[in-house]
Amino acid sequence: MKPPSPQPEGSALEVLRAFFVLGLTSFGGPVAHFGYFRREFVEKRAWLSEHDYSGLLALCQFLPGPASSQTGFCIGLKRAGWRGGLAAWVGFTLPSALLMLALAHWMDMFQGMPMARGALHGLQLAAVAVVAQAVCVMARSLCPDTPRRALALLAAAILGLQPDTAGQILVLVIGAVIGRLALEQDRPAAPFRPAAGISLRTHRAALLCMLAFLVLLILAFLAPESGVLALFGAFYRAGALVFGGGHVVLPLLRDAVVVPGWISPRWFLAGYGAAQAVPGPLFTVAAFLGALASGGPGGLLGATVATMAIFLPGLLIVAATLPYWEVLRGRRGLASAMMGVNAAVVGLLGAALINLLTLSTMRSVWDLPITAAALLLLTVGRARPLLVVVFCAAAGMVL
Repeated sequence: MKPPSPQPEGSALEVLRAFFVLGLTSFGGPVAHFGYFRREFVEKRAWLSEHDYSGLLALCQFLPGPASSQTGFCIGLKRAGWRGGLAAWVGFTLPSALLMLALAHWMDMFQGMPMARGALHGLQLAAVAVVAQAVCVMARSLCPDTPRRALALLAAAILGLQPDTAGQILVLVIGAVIGRLALEQDRPAAPFRPAAGISLRTHRAALLCMLAFLVLLILAFLAPESGVLALFGAFYRAGALVFGGGHVVLPLLRDAVVVPGWISPRWFLAGYGAAQAVPGPLFTVAAFLGALASGGPGGLLGATVATMAIFLPGLLIVAATLPYWEVLRGRRGLASAMMGVNAAVVGLLGAALINLLTLSTMRSVWDLPITAAALLLLTVGRARPLLVVVFCAAAGMVL
């Protein structure tokens, strides 16, 4: 597929080098990643304009999947075609995926060491603090008025009654419908423009990507209860149904690996907390979970299958929609629906925070003050997540 504009100007190797460096150094989660990307590819390398970059951000925030990884994939796609897109994803994902796999490999050794067990418990507390901060930040930005706050509370209440994947899909649909009907923006609708300038080859490639996304999603729901296909299906569903990326994938992953008993709640939270300490996309926690999941092959194969499965739907759907985004992004109805979806996402994340607090995370009188101190470091001290993770791990080892 040829990118809609302009023609690729670079090489896949050039893209791989740039994103591999970012994969080693990009701490701080999706919002920080967007800043790294802008500085590297808009200001420093001038691979795309400010206008083009803001358009990519808007598209990837709208679609399901890991927004920062999708944005990086689009940058690579526009720079060096399909090979550039894949090179961007590999370079940005590989470092943190390998780190998470190494942690899973040494998990048994950690279990026999009291200080290591304390550090792992500290990672669980760090996960609670990071998610709590994400709820606060997202609530301020995505729920600035009473209707959207009410929608977020409604979503959280629904998930309290139906906390499975079906409930998560339901609240996103409700958010889109209410947003479209009740959250109209105060500006005229953009006139519709045909998708001129897009070649027939690009249309076909986009259609194939969308068909692949949908077919694999259907097959994911039909996957067996154990084995490689079960593991692929569980993580593909999580990657395909998460809106907002980052921490919003938490309840979907919990539904995929904790509910069926593949991963214990303690290990799940330990892996999720450890993912805060490594650079690159948070979705690479799939490497940790896939390596340890009892329902799959485990080890390197399990980590590889889980990692590829959780990223694949996001990459397919962004490749399918990128050529048409410039045509659609000014439409008022679509923007209003996304306002409702974003409010529902806040409720979904709030429900995830409640679930975290009920997974036996708080085990001693010291856990609450440690978590509160970590939250203060994130919110008041504006500390990097890496520092908070180190603090919680150290506190867990000492106490």
